Amino acid sequence: MSKEVYYGDYLQLDKILGAQLPESDLAKVEAHDEMLFIITHQAYELWFKQILHEIDSIKAIFGKNQINDNDPDLSTVVHRMKRVIKILELAVNQISIMETMTPLDFLDFRDLLRPASGFQSYQFKFIEASLGLKLNDRHGKEYYLSHLRQNHIEAVQEIESQPSIIEAVNAWLERMPFIKDENASEINIPEYWKAYITAYDNTLVDGEKENTKRFKELLFNPEFTKDRRLSNKANRSALFIMLYRDYPLLQAPYQLLNCLLEIDEQMATWRYRHMNMVHRMIGTRVGTGGSSGKNYLKAALDKHYIFQEIAELTSFLVERRKIPVLPADLEDRLRFNR
Repeated sequence: MSKEVYYGDYLQLDKILGAQLPESDLAKVEAHDEMLFIITHQAYELWFKQILHEIDSIKAIFGKNQINDNDPDLSTVVHRMKRVIKILELAVNQISIMETMTPLDFLDFRDLLRPASGFQSYQFKFIEASLGLKLNDRHGKEYYLSHLRQNHIEAVQEIESQPSIIEAVNAWLERMPFIKDENASEINIPEYWKAYITAYDNTLVDGEKENTKRFKELLFNPEFTKDRRLSNKANRSALFIMLYRDYPLLQAPYQLLNCLLEIDEQMATWRYRHMNMVHRMIGTRVGTGGSSGKNYLKAALDKHYIFQEIAELTSFLVERRKIPVLPADLEDRLRFNR
């Protein structure tokens, strides 16, 4: 006979509700808003745990040798990415609750927190690393390493040693069989892409003429992309998906790419809101963890986009009416008529 499940026991409420231990209580000073500060950050960490749960499942799906467009895998990936986006939207909106705390309310307990800092959220670092943000691409990486415990540094490094979401997406895009262009290069551009380059070049205005050169480098020059996260082949596939997204076979792939851009946007929005909240709370003072406060957050915001290579491809789109017509056999395959 199975045991009866009780709500409080199932959710471990005694542990959760007993996990708020304000430093101001220990110091015997009045700081009413420290409880809000603790609960808000604990809620963040619970949502970060859920995001990691979703990301791990997505990585497992991408870890298969192939993702069949006719089975649930791709739809499952898109569905779980959309859930991550909703959680990130909630994380952004949760800042509004923190902003009910005034600067003086925060000063009541701020000094009691040193040298702890939200920067030490190792789960958020796990999320960034799982998506594809590498240590060498971080702003202030020396500061990053010096303020985490060694076991958390090693955990992040372990995640970085595994295929990230952006690396998995690159491999997935490279497997997509659209235009036959395996031997494509800047001196051997397939006929389809020649036609597209001509159409694209004709849309450029003064000040954009260098775009065609960059287009060719990103799509056909392996030397140019060897230090980037998306290869020439992956760039061609991603751009093709964006151009022909209205075909049934490409709707889910397009949603996947769009989800990646939305994840980047929501994380950037969270950093932006956090930066402004910090500026509002402490002005130009140093953060509790020793960072430069707003200036550090602004630099991280500018640098920590993970899927910017996908976003850059939108520079090479043309109006629908100017997109080259596909060969009949390829168009037929993209309509699920097989």
